[in-house]
Amino acid sequence: MSEELDEELDLEDEVIELVDDDGKVIKFKLLDVTEYKGEKYTLLLAAEPNDEIGEDEVVIFRLNEEDEVLEPVEDEKLLEEVFEFYQTEVEAEDAEGEEN
Repeated sequence: MSEELDEELDLEDEVIELVDDDGKVIKFKLLDVTEYKGEKYTLLLAAEPNDEIGEDEVVIFRLNEEDEVLEPVEDEKLLEEVFEFYQTEVEAEDAEGEEN
């Protein structure tokens, strides 16, 4: 997938459009942005049914704020680490919310 964003990434934007290697536009919903080991990562969900990406599959890109692009992450181990870190953050936030 291309790392180009059609518009500046903003948490207020509900749908992000990315262009795959075949020039096909794929729409994603922004689940969240998390910081892991000094790098920011976007967690995306497919906004429309898609042959390549499951409805509940999370897609992770490195966020390059300087160039305003999303960069693919090829390292499977890193992807797992980022997703596990994100899940731990969400669980901690949920636990905090339940205490209040």
